Amino acid sequence: MKIPVDKGQDKGFLPDGRHTVEITDIEEGISEHQQVPFFAARMENEDGFVTQRFYNSEAGHPIILQLYSAAGIKPEEGKDLDTKQLIGKRLSVEVGDHSYADPATGNERSIRQATGFRAA
Repeated sequence: MKIPVDKGQDKGFLPDGRHTVEITDIEEGISEHQQVPFFAARMENEDGFVTQRFYNSEAGHPIILQLYSAAGIKPEEGKDLDTKQLIGKRLSVEVGDHSYADPATGNERSIRQATGFRAA
């Protein structure tokens, strides 16, 4: 069997701990269960990558604002934030696993995530 390695797939996940990363890609989507818009930021360095979803909801806004602040982008009241502004920005993140109950099945699932956003 041959397994293709596409662009950006030549690295594994970042190990647990704090890392300085660069945001290299942004994808937009809608959550599977509650239909909440989100963007997913791919953050990487020479050691690996992590992709983190940010939900455009009232509960998600403080986390989004923390991300922008860590990336050196100051939100301004009355002005929209553009996710494209994040590409190429460097910041420090804490990487680890997060477990939760899958809403559809109730089964426990784990994801790799980035938290604790700080300026690099």
